[in-house]
Amino acid sequence: MRIIDLSVPILTGMPVYPGDPEVTVRPALTVALDGVNVLHLALGSQTGTHVDAPRHIDDSLPALDELPLERFAGPAVLVDARDAGARGAIGPEYFTGKVRPGVIVLVETGWSQHWGTVEYLAHPHLTPAAAELLIAAGVRTVGIDALSVDPTPALEIPVHRILCGAQAVIAENLTDLAQVRAAQQTGARIEVSLFPLRIPGGDGAPVRAVARIEDSRIPTETVIDT
Repeated sequence: MRIIDLSVPILTGMPVYPGDPEVTVRPALTVALDGVNVLHLALGSQTGTHVDAPRHIDDSLPALDELPLERFAGPAVLVDARDAGARGAIGPEYFTGKVRPGVIVLVETGWSQHWGTVEYLAHPHLTPAAAELLIAAGVRTVGIDALSVDPTPALEIPVHRILCGAQAVIAENLTDLAQVRAAQQTGARIEVSLFPLRIPGGDGAPVRAVARIEDSRIPTETVIDT
């Protein structure tokens, strides 16, 4: 078994969605002056690798602390959408026959390689039809290695509205999904954890996203002649 970190680091000046709060990380207390180290963090709820609760798009929908914990962990299926390209549409054909109820769907666009550059804004995105297929298939957690499941910038966010409207959780700004894809190709069992901070009424929160990989192959027993 091995664990893969799917999270970006939280750093001062890191990329944020246009219009979101900028991030600052600085010492609040230090060992030299105060006897302990404590950091002061200033950041938005949608910072870095994070999850969106349904409350993100509608005050009447559940907040983070009102969702079952099962939304944030479970078996995962990776869908390879790297061929979608810049601002490309990821339609239902990418998911047909590949997803099932209760799984966490990870969409690999390959766009995490552009993290920290202007190209990161030109990421591929899901289509409303793809979001509707996922909900109809019983999926309630969707993650992507891009800034958003909708285009950036966007006057409308139909994919968010479909997924959040069905009380699904969205994880964005994942990274290193290539390792998950490689593990899936070997038949390994993959489980993902996306647990957020416990923020009452929260619209979202940063997460330490990780994938737990278990090799499905059964070791061959060694026979020792005596």
